[in-house]
Amino acid sequence: MSTNAPAAQSPFDPDHTRIARVLCFTAHPDDIDFGAAGTIAAWTAAGVQVSYCIMTDGDAGGFDPERRAEIVRLRTEEQQHAAALVGVTDIHYLHQRDGYLEASHEVIRDVVRLTRQIRPDVVLAMHPERNWDRIQKSHPDHLAAGEAVTRAVYPALENPFAYPELAAAGLEAYKLPWLWLFAGPEDRENHFVDITGHVEDKLAAIHIHVSQHPDVAAMERTVRSLLLDTAQRGGLAPGRSAEAFHVVAVNGQGTIAGF
Repeated sequence: MSTNAPAAQSPFDPDHTRIARVLCFTAHPDDIDFGAAGTIAAWTAAGVQVSYCIMTDGDAGGFDPERRAEIVRLRTEEQQHAAALVGVTDIHYLHQRDGYLEASHEVIRDVVRLTRQIRPDVVLAMHPERNWDRIQKSHPDHLAAGEAVTRAVYPALENPFAYPELAAAGLEAYKLPWLWLFAGPEDRENHFVDITGHVEDKLAAIHIHVSQHPDVAAMERTVRSLLLDTAQRGGLAPGRSAEAFHVVAVNGQGTIAGF
């Protein structure tokens, strides 16, 4: 995987950081494909184990009133198929109601539980800050997902006395190295992943979510354009495509122990 970022901004050094496991949290089926499927395809191609956790069932999505009764089944199948196209088969669900997601202690505890089970090197999630330049990135469920994950990875994840029922069940506290956030404000971006070789993988995954695309051609044009623009912001060569992240070092060499 080729990565590029302005050296003065990024805390992530791809030459000295080994990633073996990644856990991705999103609010709805299809969020991860729009936000990070190219990066995920690059990871899995390199042998990284990637897991997904979808927080809601996407029951408020879609455009066809005749298919409301089957929308959850349909979107679950779409996400499973899309994930497989980028090398992911391990998918978890929190079954929260679409449009009602909150950073509640129920949700935070579920994030802590799954993260302690998988013990990833990177947790990837939606950004908790609103993007005023493109507010469609900042669906309230997206913001809630980002807030829940951010609150979960510090301090609850690494505090043995937070949600003590988890430790009692054998899920010991865990210090996460890295938190990657996407779909946030552009001024938070500090790491750009060159996905030029995986653009078609990303688009293939997005195309699977047919229940969510009233205009497929417009969707594809928009995604391709945004990837080119992102690469330009990241300082990549003309014609390259990229995904952008706000990478946060949760625990590293300079981290002071404590809660």
